Amino acid sequence: MTHTHAVRVYYEDTDLAGIVYYANYLKFIERARTEWVEALGVDQIALKAREGIVFAVRRVEAEYLRPAKFADELVVETKLQALGGARIVLEQVVLRGGERLFVSVVTLVCLGDDGHAARLPAEVRARLSGTLH
Repeated sequence: MTHTHAVRVYYEDTDLAGIVYYANYLKFIERARTEWVEALGVDQIALKAREGIVFAVRRVEAEYLRPAKFADELVVETKLQALGGARIVLEQVVLRGGERLFVSVVTLVCLGDDGHAARLPAEVRARLSGTLH
């Protein structure tokens, strides 16, 4: 199951050459992950308040294929690749009109209040498991 999130490129997203500054792709995929989790019915604020659990990025593998430019209409696709005890691995792709511009594999870890890895709560695991293919 793939989640999609629309992104419009604003002037502030670009560099002197008029193309999207490389670090801004990380912002685009972060926003898409937030929307993906929310679409699954996971309330991250409640999860932190109730169980002291947060998600943190542990690793990002990124490949920049083609530049996006000011005023481009982009789509970020988010797809769950793997689910471990405390680990979530996602593939996230930024597209313009179906053309792949940026491809990433993002590893998230579930952290407890003490900053150490914590098992994904059963409810969250069940919601995420439904998106694996």
